[in-house]
Amino acid sequence: MKILLVGASGLLGGALSATLAQRGHQVLRASRRHTGHHVDISDCATITALYERTGAVDAVICAAGSTPYKPLHQLTHDDYLTGFHNKALGQIDLVRLGLRSVAPRGSFTLTTGILAREPIVTSAAASAANGAVEAFVRAAALETAPVRVNAVSPTVITEALDRYADFFPGFEPVPLQKVVQAYIRSVEGAETGRVFALG
Repeated sequence: MKILLVGASGLLGGALSATLAQRGHQVLRASRRHTGHHVDISDCATITALYERTGAVDAVICAAGSTPYKPLHQLTHDDYLTGFHNKALGQIDLVRLGLRSVAPRGSFTLTTGILAREPIVTSAAASAANGAVEAFVRAAALETAPVRVNAVSPTVITEALDRYADFFPGFEPVPLQKVVQAYIRSVEGAETGRVFALG
């Protein structure tokens, strides 16, 4: 398959890129940093330009998206907008603008996270954005057939505990390769409208 991987420069994106290539797929790497194709999912113009450059693909994976983390009383209107644009609307736009570029029976796989169902202190903006993505996946899948739409929703990744352990006390981490396998299931399988929760 020809797979467009957005967010290819991060920890998860790097692991996905390597595993997909090992499985014989052609991976087109995209991110805000230099990885082959530039894209900023908060900017529709760069998404449109990305699809124009890559042409038809069999699958799109998004491993990008960021949100602010602050105590609830410090979160501003702009913080919520930033989180929504960078995590939810950016991924929605990848689907909206990419439907004509994905082959019949191809797929989109988006990324949410455990904060949609298990919030932590300071996660109100992140939880809201993740929840929006998950609701979108379930709704969009009703209308995009035969193109499939899923999301992967992991807990904190074991290999990222050095950065995030203090934010997730008592949470059972999930190994990076187990997360990668959920994306493989979404891309190579037949399911749609699913949120693959890990942890």
